[in-house]
Amino acid sequence: MKTLPTPQPEAYRRGPVELRGHHRPSETADTRLLAEQPDTSWLHTDTWRVLRIQSEFVEGFGALAELGPAVSVFGSARTPADSADYAIGVEVGRGLAKRGLAAITGGGPGQMEAVCRGANEAGGIACGLGIELPHEQAMNPWVNLGIYFRYFFVRKTMFIKYAQAFIVLPGGFGTLDELFEAVTLVQTHKIRSFPIVLIGRDYWGGLVEWIRGRMVDDGMIAANDPDLLYLVDSAEEALTWVEERWAASVTTR
Repeated sequence: MKTLPTPQPEAYRRGPVELRGHHRPSETADTRLLAEQPDTSWLHTDTWRVLRIQSEFVEGFGALAELGPAVSVFGSARTPADSADYAIGVEVGRGLAKRGLAAITGGGPGQMEAVCRGANEAGGIACGLGIELPHEQAMNPWVNLGIYFRYFFVRKTMFIKYAQAFIVLPGGFGTLDELFEAVTLVQTHKIRSFPIVLIGRDYWGGLVEWIRGRMVDDGMIAANDPDLLYLVDSAEEALTWVEERWAASVTTR
């Protein structure tokens, strides 16, 4: 006599997954969603952080997608407003606006404020990508498009993704971090080659010489890698070089 198969327990569908037996849940997803949560430790789990990170990328992409041609400008938050470096930052922002280029900065004080001020006063776009820090750093008043981020790596993605060039003013560890992030991505062909300009031979000259000497001599980088950095002394030199290189890259695509 043919043995009939044992009936399986009723199936439970959870999205594309079908569950039976001890895998079958005792409550629906909606029940869990609407249930009271006395323990809020889940807010600090890695899974929830992934969603926060995702939301930062979505917000950043959404805010900057229609920005148009732009240049990311890096520099110190500690530059005094009465200094020559600050004045150069204002010139950089003004020059970018006159050339139809948005200025992307960290949105803070010092050089970032200077660049945003110049761009804003010239009728251009002064973009500020703020960052959550232990010491509160508010967006400078010259920013006319500002976004705050929790995570440095999301913020740095925005600096890279929406820029056609980088201009680097005198700065500290943060500026160095942003500079070498850009140089590494160009060197490794993760992004197409585009201008990286350092303003201030007195400030940056020693670093560039060390790169050309020690790093090349010891075989740590290729002999032509230092050529990725272009060293100038004025805002006009930097802007002219960026404009020429950007125009050349557009015509060769």
